Amino acid sequence: MIPWEKIDTARIPGTDDELRLMRRGKEFSIKLGSNELMNSRLSGSEEALATLAAKKIEKVASPRVLIGGLGMGFTLRAALAVFGAKAQIVQAELVPAVVAWARGPMLDIFGDSLADPRVNIREGDVAEIIRSHRGAFDAILLDVDNGPEGLTRKANDALYDSTGLNATRAALRPGGVLAVWSSGPNAAFAKRLRSARFDVNEVNIRATGKGRGVRHIIWIATKS
Repeated sequence: MIPWEKIDTARIPGTDDELRLMRRGKEFSIKLGSNELMNSRLSGSEEALATLAAKKIEKVASPRVLIGGLGMGFTLRAALAVFGAKAQIVQAELVPAVVAWARGPMLDIFGDSLADPRVNIREGDVAEIIRSHRGAFDAILLDVDNGPEGLTRKANDALYDSTGLNATRAALRPGGVLAVWSSGPNAAFAKRLRSARFDVNEVNIRATGKGRGVRHIIWIATKS
């Protein structure tokens, strides 16, 4: 068995917590304490975040898309594949080191996705982008923290409370879609989505995308 090697660490802004980038052969893992936040072998649910959202706005010729959370870039690469040649994609990432990892040790995973002319990388809080861009996006994809019940940063909860959801609704164009990734179900969050006047569909997705692995949840919430 090849041992895990620690490649780098990065402090999460606004906290004393630290992310660790680990590598074992060609496999990468990003961890927080004893929790594995993501693994390069498990991409199915993150990719589905983009593909399910794209189906909801497939009639939009030039969609403008906001992705919150870069991670290992699975959602971004799927978005580039499914939203079309005329899409504009704003990729927000709170931790600058995660962007540096994408351009450094994880370059083989990311390929040229960050350099795609459709992509605008924004290092900062996706919540601030949402609040300052009213009626700007056809789709907002959130893979931030561990979903509505976060692990990494208490401030992330503001994305998923009633005020945050109302701000997200305001940032969407008519018929726009909010897609939210979560490590597990959350009935209270689903209720808040409906209270914020979204039409909501809750989808169970396997982590591998191939009928195996743990189940994750994706909420597809359409602005009516």
